[in-house]
Amino acid sequence: MLISLQIENFALVDRLDLKFGSGLNVLTGETGAGKSIILDALDAALGGKVTGRAIRTGADRALIEANFKLSSSLAAWLKEQQIELVDETVLVCSRELTVNRGNVRSRSRLNGVLVNKQQMEALRDHLVEITAQGQTVLLGQSSLQREWLDAFGGATLMRQRETVATAYVAAQQALQALEKRRQFEQQRLQQLDLFEYQAKELNAANLSDPNELTDLEQERQRLSHSVELQQQSYQVYQALYQNDAGSEACADLLGKAEGLLTDMVRYDPEIQSVLDLVTDALAQVEEAGRQINTYGEDLETDPERLQFVEQRIIELKQICRKYGPTLGEAIAYSQKLQTDLAELNGGAQSTEVLEQTYQTRQAELLQACDRLTESRRTTAQQLETLLLSQLKPLAMDKVQFQVNIAAVSPSATGADRITFLFSPNPGEPLQPLTEIASGGEMSRFLLALKACFSQIDSVGTMVFDEIDVGVSGRVAQAIAEKLHQLSQNHQVLCVTHQPIVAAMADAHFRVNKQVIDQIFSNGKAIAADTSKTEDVRTVVRVAALDDQQRREELAQLAGGQTAQEAIAFAESLLNQAANARLTHATPSLNSNTSPPKSRTGRKSRAKKA
Repeated sequence: MLISLQIENFALVDRLDLKFGSGLNVLTGETGAGKSIILDALDAALGGKVTGRAIRTGADRALIEANFKLSSSLAAWLKEQQIELVDETVLVCSRELTVNRGNVRSRSRLNGVLVNKQQMEALRDHLVEITAQGQTVLLGQSSLQREWLDAFGGATLMRQRETVATAYVAAQQALQALEKRRQFEQQRLQQLDLFEYQAKELNAANLSDPNELTDLEQERQRLSHSVELQQQSYQVYQALYQNDAGSEACADLLGKAEGLLTDMVRYDPEIQSVLDLVTDALAQVEEAGRQINTYGEDLETDPERLQFVEQRIIELKQICRKYGPTLGEAIAYSQKLQTDLAELNGGAQSTEVLEQTYQTRQAELLQACDRLTESRRTTAQQLETLLLSQLKPLAMDKVQFQVNIAAVSPSATGADRITFLFSPNPGEPLQPLTEIASGGEMSRFLLALKACFSQIDSVGTMVFDEIDVGVSGRVAQAIAEKLHQLSQNHQVLCVTHQPIVAAMADAHFRVNKQVIDQIFSNGKAIAADTSKTEDVRTVVRVAALDDQQRREELAQLAGGQTAQEAIAFAESLLNQAANARLTHATPSLNSNTSPPKSRTGRKSRAKKA
């Protein structure tokens, strides 16, 4: 239960300290008086979204502090989060907003301990349920309707939904593995085809010697110049050994030189070394002559061999361009290719195995979805029965309501599309809620839905921002009684323009705007210069009303009458409300569902422009 709310420099609020009680707490005031700002501040204290405009103009810091009555479950949650208790009866939720160069910084604290956004969101679900203006628009969202239905189903249904989510993840992982394998298989086959073609080409080339290309090029040079080589080798032979033209060959000259030197050595042994050189030279020239003669005699022209060599050179150069650039590198690539082919032909998990795994996981998902669907059908019947019972006191005793469950493709939330079907008039067909219900009917439907959840929800405080908009007369009275009924088990805060609703309140607050001409210096009010626009400010004020002030406020809300008649009407409303409270003192809400551990799909309070 919300005990108090302190607000400082938030929107149009300079400073407020509000005390709330159990039961039905009502805030009234003119349109635009700032009633919703109070609820915005509560929402902000519990981690709701804020902007720079939330900080009061001229201030650089805003502070909101909400104090809640501490329950045993909240105390256990705080202990789990390692947050110490400051007071055994009170939980303090505070949020500080600061602005610096247009950027808003936010700090949330629980009992003075800094906490993160996730912690605040988890705690919020245990403290407050805020039904904001315009939230009836959300009633048409199938996803939100599914969340409401699942939450109403309680812990058992939510566990089955978790099972579905787990099965969905497993099926998606199996599908991804299968798709990856299929892509790999396609790539593998393409690569295998390429490698097999390359291996065939390299094997056909019969590569073994990295020097083969060099040797072939040398052979080609010899074969292509064989005639010239024969002629030149004969000329060399004649020059070295035997000259047919009558001229002395090199061997003849060296022979003569050797004879002369032999005679000379007899007279001068010192030239023996010269004789040895000439003798050696003669022997070498004679050997060179014999070898060149043999070379010339063996040298033959071979056009077929030359053609083969040239074709082989072309083949090897093409291989080098594709797999080289050198022949040695092409041979190395050919050897590596054999290893790659062996890897591509073996090893990895087959597509068939992965296909079977995916089919198994998909079957498990479908089975889990079927069980979830059955649970939802059972829950839908319970919700239909209970919701219709809650709508009847709201002047909607002839309505029809049905939760339609249609099959869709499986997802992490199941294989169902949930649609709330509604018919406000007998004889009219059921249609989607938002397509047929009026604004007033949507408001009452939402209130009835919240009433259904109030029985299975541990939240202490329920907040309604103009839930009675668009209704009047008997319907307004029915809404007032329903709000009072909810307040028997929950603290209820309600912003309203309806005097009938306000009359049912256990505590009544009036909200209005005031223009002040004071400024503050060091926390003390000082006179302002009213001629200066910047010294004149608009602020929101909230007053808790006593009995007489309530009569006046109700008379003001009723309007359209003389002052005496309005006061008399206010008196009658208060008397009527007192009788209604006695009649509905004992809650008539019944539920066959078991309370869930937590709720899913609760939305933060919608912000208004």
